[in-house]
Amino acid sequence: MGGRRGRRLPKEPVTFDIETLSHEGRGIAHHNGRVAFIQGALPGETVDAKIHKRRRQQDEGQALSVHEPAAERVDPPCPHAGVCGGCSLQHLDPEAQIRHKAQSLESLLTRTGGVTPERWLAPITGPVQGYRRRARLGVKYVPRKGDRVLVGFRERFSPFIADIDSCDVLDERVGALLPALSTLIRGLSIPDRIAQIEVAAGDDAVGLVFRNLRTLSAGDREALIAFGKTHGVRVYEQPGNEQTVAPIGHGHERLHYALPAFELTFAFAPTDFTQVNAAINRAMVNQAVELLAPVPDSRVLDLFCGLGNFTLPLATRAGEVIGLEGEEALVARGQENAAANGMANTRFAAADLTQLSPSAEWLGGPVDRVLLDPPRSGALEVLPGIARLAPQRIVYVSCGPATLARDAGILVHEHGYRLEQVGLMDMFPHTGHAEAMAVFSRGR
Repeated sequence: MGGRRGRRLPKEPVTFDIETLSHEGRGIAHHNGRVAFIQGALPGETVDAKIHKRRRQQDEGQALSVHEPAAERVDPPCPHAGVCGGCSLQHLDPEAQIRHKAQSLESLLTRTGGVTPERWLAPITGPVQGYRRRARLGVKYVPRKGDRVLVGFRERFSPFIADIDSCDVLDERVGALLPALSTLIRGLSIPDRIAQIEVAAGDDAVGLVFRNLRTLSAGDREALIAFGKTHGVRVYEQPGNEQTVAPIGHGHERLHYALPAFELTFAFAPTDFTQVNAAINRAMVNQAVELLAPVPDSRVLDLFCGLGNFTLPLATRAGEVIGLEGEEALVARGQENAAANGMANTRFAAADLTQLSPSAEWLGGPVDRVLLDPPRSGALEVLPGIARLAPQRIVYVSCGPATLARDAGILVHEHGYRLEQVGLMDMFPHTGHAEAMAVFSRGR
């Protein structure tokens, strides 16, 4: 019973002296023998915070007031920053956000992987507002609030959808549409059966995929078509899994984005994986190609290649690039993009990436360079196969610094690679999420 009483949430705010920031950007403090993670607090500040969660030796809370603001504290640019859980670091100066993420990356490499790069790359940064081209917006019909429909991200420390009327980090073609989307859904015959809206924006158009848990009526379809025409967006329904996504009021035209430095254009469906931040993606691809440094007789393997975001740019420099992906639909999209861009020196294959072998039929011979862009879980199961291929150079593009640190340690300590360079990529400004790029090589 005493343990349970110890976990009861305090009714009144608790005062904390913030010591440092966690990797995801929460203030860390110690109080009464417990560690506390306080959202909205910065190092050097004394804050009064509401405790929302209590575990055995750990508290989690939200800063309510700051006694003496840190020099790096700024007024959040978004009026909903205190409620919406979509961003967590709007109170921290953008340049300080970069420094914090870079320090966290360095700490992870040292502590988790036991490695230090020979050189640090300059961070890749871009716009901090209006950058987000992909998002999943929650939808909630609330009859007790005058039949209102809330559209947006979830509240911090809550499963509820935040009551917001705009989003500054979403692509500007979408960020101001939240009230119109709310009105649209409220007027449908099934306002309580629209679960979410998937946002997919290209250079040329925006796609909105409505997840409908019940069949749309003829009137619903007319309303969705009218909305698409009025606001210049492409509307889709999704009554089941991703294979059920279908356009409403238009054809199956692809969305597109370009990589001007390589004179390439990519087509994608609204449910295909594409990078969230177009500006960072362009800079990221440019840097990856330069660091991998393919030459005309290079054979390059692009692992987790998706729709060819790195494959095709690499093929403008290399003799041949093989794109390997586990998802058949993305392999088809990669082939489609290669053909549309006239890239004859690329091959795409769907295969089990954990079974890499120099004798694999789809590989067609040795490779001297590998580009690796795994999911956040990292490439642990793929590393032995990469070691068997023995490329002289590897560029690892990571959306999970913790797993990059783990994998870097394995490549260096178990497979004899050098960690030449590492750099931060700020794909998600105003959040604690960081991405990184690392370069590995053999020999001196």
